[in-house]
Amino acid sequence: MAGIKALISLSFGGAIGLMFLMLGCALPIYNQYWPLFVLFFYILSPIPYCIARRLVDDTDAMSNACKELAIFLTTGIVVSAFGLPIVFARAHLCEDCSWSSCVCRK
Repeated sequence: MAGIKALISLSFGGAIGLMFLMLGCALPIYNQYWPLFVLFFYILSPIPYCIARRLVDDTDAMSNACKELAIFLTTGIVVSAFGLPIVFARAHLCEDCSWSSCVCRK
């Protein structure tokens, strides 16, 4: 039963996070759609592990290295998803962007 509660809480947290991402892009105050590129990382993150799980049999001696590489690549994609908004905030995509506010106002 604890696994179901954890799954429900993770899915609820993911739904809330995606709602805030969409809301932050769609509000006319901000009018910036650059953060939607983070969705590509959300889509790409499970792909390395799914490929490794299909390619490698559990009885194989090399399965551990392949799965570890897949987990490493997945970790890199997830870290990039957190780093991309920081890069966009530092890139000055509009004239009034600042590091502290991360909000562009025209």
